[in-house]
Amino acid sequence: MNTTIEPAVLAKANEWLNGNYDNETKSAIREMMENNPQELVESFYRDLEFGTGGLRGIMGVGSNRMNKYTVGAASQGFANYLKNKFPDVEQIATAIAYDCRNNSPYFAQITADVFSANGIKVLLFDSLRPTPELSFAIRHFGCQGGIVITASHNPKEYNGYKAYWDDGGQLISPHDKNVIAEVNKIKDVAEIQMNGDASLIESIGEEVDTIYLGKIKALSLSPEIIKRQKDFKIVYTPIHGTGVKLVPESLKAFGFKQVFGVDEQNMVDGNFPTVHSPNPEEPAALAMAIAKAKTIGADLVMATDPDADRVGIAVRKGNDFVLLNGNQAASLLIYYLLTKWQENGKLTGKEYIVKTIVTSELLADIARKYNVEYFDVLTGFKYIADIIKRLEGQKTFIGGGEESYGYLVGDFVRDKDAVSSCAMIAETAAWAKDKGIGLLDLLKEIYLEFGFYKEKLISVVRKGKTGAEEIEQMMRDFRSHPPKSLDGSPLVAIKDYSSGIKKNLLTGEEKIIDLPKSNVLQFFTEDGSKVSVRPSGTEPKIKFYFGIKGTLAHKEDYDNVNTGLEEKINRIVKELGL
Repeated sequence: MNTTIEPAVLAKANEWLNGNYDNETKSAIREMMENNPQELVESFYRDLEFGTGGLRGIMGVGSNRMNKYTVGAASQGFANYLKNKFPDVEQIATAIAYDCRNNSPYFAQITADVFSANGIKVLLFDSLRPTPELSFAIRHFGCQGGIVITASHNPKEYNGYKAYWDDGGQLISPHDKNVIAEVNKIKDVAEIQMNGDASLIESIGEEVDTIYLGKIKALSLSPEIIKRQKDFKIVYTPIHGTGVKLVPESLKAFGFKQVFGVDEQNMVDGNFPTVHSPNPEEPAALAMAIAKAKTIGADLVMATDPDADRVGIAVRKGNDFVLLNGNQAASLLIYYLLTKWQENGKLTGKEYIVKTIVTSELLADIARKYNVEYFDVLTGFKYIADIIKRLEGQKTFIGGGEESYGYLVGDFVRDKDAVSSCAMIAETAAWAKDKGIGLLDLLKEIYLEFGFYKEKLISVVRKGKTGAEEIEQMMRDFRSHPPKSLDGSPLVAIKDYSSGIKKNLLTGEEKIIDLPKSNVLQFFTEDGSKVSVRPSGTEPKIKFYFGIKGTLAHKEDYDNVNTGLEEKINRIVKELGL
């Protein structure tokens, strides 16, 4: 036995060895003890916890892994909490969906069994479905909660468990913490009721697709333009994921006739064989779609992640394509939405948009132009959903987004929705084409009007137990020794969302930040630069978000200004030691 294994890890592993776990699980634990102590540490050094995206981890044996017991415990804890919170509901109901990942149908069935064994009705999708459709189904059927089995855009060895409340949004405080408390009360695996009641499990499917797609079609603001641009060519790839059916259908429902797929990536496969990572934020994930677009002369490329809640886009630049980041795509979408709402006479003064604190300030500038209210929320689309819930019946949500490629139009879904976003981004592109320009030229026009906003995200990966400790230390160091300047511009303010305090460094004045506490730091400089630092809630990394602003006087200056701003960001990155 390797004596360097911490006693707490050994104790947890022995609990599983001596508990009511199956022989296959116990055999795997013994194998790790004898031959792979490091893997034993990684598998048992902590319990999986709900972060900004719920439960997410590498599949395998152990308390820090996605397996039938951790999924079962999460489901039992959630079931207990639902019964506590809805004592007067005659029949509590939940909806369950799952994506293309390995073991997703298996984990979905375990979840359904646990809920039904606890007397909770389950509406289980009959095959893989996009995450936003799960959010829609919760509200459509009047459920008290919901689950989607997915690890979003994580690598293939991951899976996850996103928990939703009765508004169709992911769990937020206090519900997320309270569910964890219920899970932590489970001291013996025997307390997890895994013998499902088939009479309480109902299969749902195409009838929900039809209603959901109908809601998406109703979002269209320029049907007459799409008729004129019906031959606008689009290449779309689901990257082996759940968007494979509904995204093309939503595009066709809008009136787009020339929608092309990437045959190799239309194959549903949890191993994602054609990409290193199924993440539409990464250029390599769009490479095959871009190659196809060049071959057929398309103007727009779109790619969605495995559970179809994020979308990445590439747009034509001459004979080539350029990738737009999440801030740019969100800016184009919000600009189009607000322009068309005004043109169509739909702005009454009670409309609003929402963005996250790390998303481009350009969205706020666009909202101000149209006298549309905007809200800043913490990172995580559940906070956008919370704003929609709080303002329901008082104000009208037009759209919102976050820099991590997640957008939402309309309020019938309460999570980021790549199915509707693909349709609306395509409509934005058709609108631009109707003016004789492409999306890149439209973006340049926006920069001419509002200023050239340049953003960049750098993620520093630190895996495992030691990585988590290193990330914690990095945050402590930034708090105790913040930079005095960035690229020669002095810091003028620091926002610490953990303490909830914004400090003006020029006057010493401190103000309360009216948002929930979160482990996020933001540095603001005299020249308008903004740097945000936060550990990821779903992946083993710490994220640095850079946002700066320049002036674009003429469209022809775009490349030079872009290069200058990129160099400025690189200098700041170097100063921070990244």
